[in-house]
Amino acid sequence: MCPPSPGVALNVTTSTLSLTVDDVDASREFLCTHLGYQVRVAADGFVSLTREDAAVDIVLLRTGLEVLPPEQRDRQAGGLILALTVADLDLEERRLREEGAPITMPLREEPWGERLFQLTDPNGIVVQLVEWVTPVEAAPAEAATAGEPAVHVIAPADEQVVETPNARMTGLAAPSRGSVELSTWTVAMSAGQSGPEHAINREQIWTVTSGVLEVSCGGHTETVPADHTFILPPDALRRVHAPQDAEAHVVMRADGVARVPGTEGTRPLPWAR
Repeated sequence: MCPPSPGVALNVTTSTLSLTVDDVDASREFLCTHLGYQVRVAADGFVSLTREDAAVDIVLLRTGLEVLPPEQRDRQAGGLILALTVADLDLEERRLREEGAPITMPLREEPWGERLFQLTDPNGIVVQLVEWVTPVEAAPAEAATAGEPAVHVIAPADEQVVETPNARMTGLAAPSRGSVELSTWTVAMSAGQSGPEHAINREQIWTVTSGVLEVSCGGHTETVPADHTFILPPDALRRVHAPQDAEAHVVMRADGVARVPGTEGTRPLPWAR
């Protein structure tokens, strides 16, 4: 943390991001159409954009424009990300998909509580829309000394069983049942059942406890027999098929959500909540 300096009397009244691009009109159209910017000032090779809220103002300058110092005329901001925090990320993601905006990184959630997705404009400007959520917090260390048992025993409950056309999930540990960081559940599949193709934003560890599962992920299919374990990486599309009756035990971080190709947004896993 930087302590305040008594010698700095800087009083910022507004903020502007200046970007040098090859096609000013293309970026202007993108920012106005998809992000609600408005043209404040425009000239040949130059446009100043603004919004009526807290978003940073943007100036677009055409590459090679002589108003720039010679050493800056052909320089573009590689690696720069324009990040805008919004109030309803799911709503914005759905709106932009319906508009056909180029979403180049799908919606994801980071362990520190940041939900985000990215767009890329015709000049390669990366725009990141962000929403902050409260991350899962660790249980207080003093809980065990405050009269609560150090071991939390969870009894089976019928309401933790979720039946779908593809499988039967039985929730074991989850935040709603006393866990903090992890969720665990069992999956039972009858012969011939297959789950839909989907992705989970968290790593999952599956242990097949009976039968056989066929797991397709990353263009490969693995046959996993009983007493074997397989690991599914985050955000990878996968499909699980049961060629015979099978059961498995799954472990995942408690904040995992699912994404199904061709549908909007993400879906929680009820048995893991």
